[in-house]
Amino acid sequence: MALAALLLWLSGACLRVTVLAVPPLLPAIHRDLHLNETGIGLLTSLPSLMFAWAAIPGSLLIARYGAVRTLLAGLLAAAIASALRGAAADALALYAATLVMAMGLSVMQPSLPLLVHGWMPGRIGFGTAVYSNGWLVGEILAVWLTIPYLLPLVGGSWRLSLVAWSLPVMATAVLVVIFAPGRASPQTLRPAGVARWWPSWRDSRMWRLAFIMGSANVAYWTTNGFLPDFLTHIGRPELISGALTALNLGQLPISLLLLFLAERMAGRAWPLFAAGLLMLAGLFAMVVSPNGFWIVLGAGAVGFACAWTLIAGLTLPPMLYQPEDVSRTVAGMFTVSYSCSVAVPIVGGLLWDATGSPYFVFILIALGGVAILGLPWTLHRRA
Repeated sequence: MALAALLLWLSGACLRVTVLAVPPLLPAIHRDLHLNETGIGLLTSLPSLMFAWAAIPGSLLIARYGAVRTLLAGLLAAAIASALRGAAADALALYAATLVMAMGLSVMQPSLPLLVHGWMPGRIGFGTAVYSNGWLVGEILAVWLTIPYLLPLVGGSWRLSLVAWSLPVMATAVLVVIFAPGRASPQTLRPAGVARWWPSWRDSRMWRLAFIMGSANVAYWTTNGFLPDFLTHIGRPELISGALTALNLGQLPISLLLLFLAERMAGRAWPLFAAGLLMLAGLFAMVVSPNGFWIVLGAGAVGFACAWTLIAGLTLPPMLYQPEDVSRTVAGMFTVSYSCSVAVPIVGGLLWDATGSPYFVFILIALGGVAILGLPWTLHRRA
């Protein structure tokens, strides 16, 4: 059990650590490769695009080769491509390596709920909380450690920094090869229904699960993207650092808390309803209050609610579906939810430019919070 939990946690951390290592390095990448702002925007959006588009191929790989082999292939592809980013001679090479890296990470994502089902069949809520905690800690560590600690160790080189962040991913792949408990529930680690890899787009429950996750993704990525400009717009630029820190660190407490409470909450509607209420309250505090304390606190509440929604939502597919349907359902969920997190910021930016008002962006985020209030009650836990 402990070994399976460690592998799940490390795999969750690998989903984000190489992606979030880039933002602290953007000024140096911008300077060395002569990227304009459009180029920077493309570089930062490529992972989200791949998370949406490559999840279904991940489901196909799981159906044909099994969850463990798909996880291993994704880890190896992500580690090698992430390191190759450091050798990019120009922007095109950097984009190509980023695409391959993100594709490797994306095919991993549908494997983790199935591995939880196979490695921890009696503790699905706990297993989901474990890899989700690794996911969130990976985001935080990459942003926190890169500038003050890693860059000095590699002589200030952004190229060597990207290579260094690929090493934990490669190490995780080695640990999976050596220690993966593949004999546990082999029928779930490699489902018998090989042909059942394509998401059932007629499954309304899958769409509801996708929109629950999509609401959390939209709130997290859109708030990260627009909060600095919003605070500048209202004349409070001094709050940018504190608000962004609160938004991202706010995810950590709930991910730790759910390690102990996930089993009690798994499969229930009220935790998601509570997360939706908290998200709306945080948005209201950020947008309406002129007080800096409430703005920062509201940003932390939004981060807390996003992580809560994400973890609670990921516990549902293994409970609502048969093992052979879990991966394809999760793939469909990721495809829809990440597509939302790409589309909504674009629409919000267009509305801001057209009207001159930033509040339309936060109205779009709030609509997702409203969806979280209602959709969980329409789901039914599988006996």
